[in-house]
Order: sequence, then C-alpha cells, then structure tokens
Amino acid sequence: MSGLLVKPLRPSPAGYLAGALAARTGDETAGPALALAGFAAAGSTSGAAALLACVTVAAAVGGPVLGALLDRSRRPGRLLAGALALYATGLGAVLLGLGRLPFGVTALFAVVTGLMGPALSGGWTAQLPALAAADRMPRLHGLDALTFSVAALAGPALAGGAALLCGAPTAVVLAAALVATAVPVAWALPPARPPAGGDAGSGGPWAVFRRRLLRATVSSVGCAAAQGMAAACVPVLGARALGAPGRGPLLLTVAAAASLAATALHARLGRAVPPARVLGAGALAQAGAWAVAATGAPTATVVAFAVAGAAEGPQLTALFAVRHAETPPRLRGRVFTTGASLKITGFAVGAAVAGAVASRSLPAALLLAATVCAASALPYAARRSRPPVTGTPGSRRTVRRRRGLRRSSGRP
Repeated sequence: MSGLLVKPLRPSPAGYLAGALAARTGDETAGPALALAGFAAAGSTSGAAALLACVTVAAAVGGPVLGALLDRSRRPGRLLAGALALYATGLGAVLLGLGRLPFGVTALFAVVTGLMGPALSGGWTAQLPALAAADRMPRLHGLDALTFSVAALAGPALAGGAALLCGAPTAVVLAAALVATAVPVAWALPPARPPAGGDAGSGGPWAVFRRRLLRATVSSVGCAAAQGMAAACVPVLGARALGAPGRGPLLLTVAAAASLAATALHARLGRAVPPARVLGAGALAQAGAWAVAATGAPTATVVAFAVAGAAEGPQLTALFAVRHAETPPRLRGRVFTTGASLKITGFAVGAAVAGAVASRSLPAALLLAATVCAASALPYAARRSRPPVTGTPGSRRTVRRRRGLRRSSGRP
C-alpha cells in the first residue's frame, strides 16, 4: 500500500494534450514576444530579426540531437521536462540580457533556447503512443495536431495583448510561464517501453528512410517551405489586397482559424480517408490556394489563405499517423524531432527565397509557392496502388501458387 502512495501519477491522454497545448502555445507566443521585446530594446527591426533567426536556426540543428537522446533515455519524459525547463529559462535569460548585456551574449542565449525548440513539437508527439492503446491513436493524432492549430491561433494574440496591456517584457514572461506549466506533465510521462521482439534490430538507423515515411517527410517539408514563402508575402499582400501592410497578419489568423476547424473535423473522421491521400490532397489544395492568392484580388486572397489553412491542419494529422505507423519505437524520438527540424528549416529557407523574389514580383513569389506545393504532391500522384505480396488469399504470390496447382492437376 505504501508503494502505491508514493508511485507518481501518470498523465492521461487528456493531461498529455493539456501539457502539449500549454507548451506549444508558449512556443507560438515566444516568437512574437521576442520580436516585440527586441524591437523595444534595440529600437529597430534588425535586433528583433536577429533574435528570431538565432532561435529558428538553432531549432533546426537541435532536433536530431535531442531526438537521439530521447530514444536512448529510459525516462524520455524527464529528459523532455528538462528541455522544456531549459527553454523557459532561456526565454527569461534573453529578456534579462536585452539592453543589459552585449547583444552577442543575448544572441547566444537565444541559440541555446532554440536548441530545445523541437522538444515542444516532435518531442511531445513521440511520447503519445506510451499513453494509449493502438485503437485510440487515430483520434489522438487528430487531437494532438489540434493543439498546434490552437497554439498558432492563440500564441500571437496572447503576445500582442500582453505587450499592449503590460509591455513587451510581459509577453516574454507569459511565453516562458506557459512552457514551464508543461514541465510537470512531461516529468510524469511513463518510461520507455522495451522494443518488441524483432524490432530491436529491424532496419537500424536506416529505418528513417522507409519509403512511406520518406515520402511523407518530403511532402511535408515542401509544403512548409511554401508556407514560409507565403508568410514572407504577407506584408505586401496586406498593402495591396487589404489596404495596409499591418492588415497582412490577419491573413495568417484566417489560415489558423481554418486549420483549427478542419483539424477538429478530421479528428472526428480520422479513419475515413487514408493518410497518404490526405497528404497528397493537402499539398494540391495548398498549391491551388497560393496560385489563387497570386491574383491579388482581396476576396480571392482571403479565401486562398482559408483554403491553405484548412488543408494544412488535416495534413499534419496524417503526417503524425504515418510517422507512428512507419517508425520503430526505438527511433520515434529521432524521427519526430528531425522531422520538426526539417520543417523549420524548410519554412525558413522558403521565407528567405520568397523575400528576395517578392521584392521584384509578388505574383512570382506566390506562384513559386504553388509550384513547390504541387511538386510536394508528386510522390503521391505517382504512387500506384499495388496488392500485398504476403500469403493472403488475394495476393499475387498466392494467385500464382494457385495457378500452378491448377495446371499441375489439369484443372483450368
């Protein structure tokens, strides 16, 4: 009985989702909050942009390392909790360093903080199978993806509201507090399960290059790059289509709201459509949306961002489903955090490329985004449906075997 009293409580799936939502909302709050705090301290956009660049680049580098550590840890939840605590502490260090320490030191704090960024996305999602049975995973995939949509919608609003009411430093403190709230939940996550029989040596590190997993990763990174291109065009779109550059971020709000609604619907109907079809159709829908946005018409632009957001939400759910199905448990942390890093890199590269193109031609930048999304759908368009090659009654091998038996027995 005494052992039961001291045994730590394991979070339920609902508790996991609450912790994931808090951490991811804090992450989405942190970007705008750091930009506002950097601008307030430096008085220019260059300092704010440099801080965001440090955090983003570090996140792209830190994912594979963090994933490898999570896979090797017997208590990945505690390692995840440490990463979250370091992220929250790093935000505080950046805030304290602004205006008080040389900018290079503050930028170093931002780099260390960004290294932990993938813990808030892929690091969390990789722990989900330890909390629920396999038959509950499709719905939980959708709910987990839903936390990203809610965070993307709430984070910038919280940062802007806190900065408006109490100042930019308060927005950074709020972001750090939200991330810190998730630390106890991560700490209570169950220990890693031992690999099932035959899984310990199946594929080695090269298992991350399984065909379906590689196809899903390439498609998601391509769409992330296109989203970065569209995000870089938002200020110009705001000026040309909505009347003022400051109205451009409203387009991102429209996309986030549509993504939230579509993800919630997909969570209820998650088994109706195979993940591969969702990934391919989502890429094509985004390609069409960015092509429509290139026209520059106000109504068409708003509708285009809504369609792109509605396609992005279920696409993320499908991506999680493929990763969970195709990744051995011993490599799950590595695959999820590396995938998050690749998407961050794709978004950053897309934004940089589109920024240079949009300065000369806005339609060209958006059409480039559409082309990249269309190319991301090609692996699924070229995919042919093939029957299984196992010994099931409808397989090719079984059909050939039956034909051989019929011929040897003289039957037609």
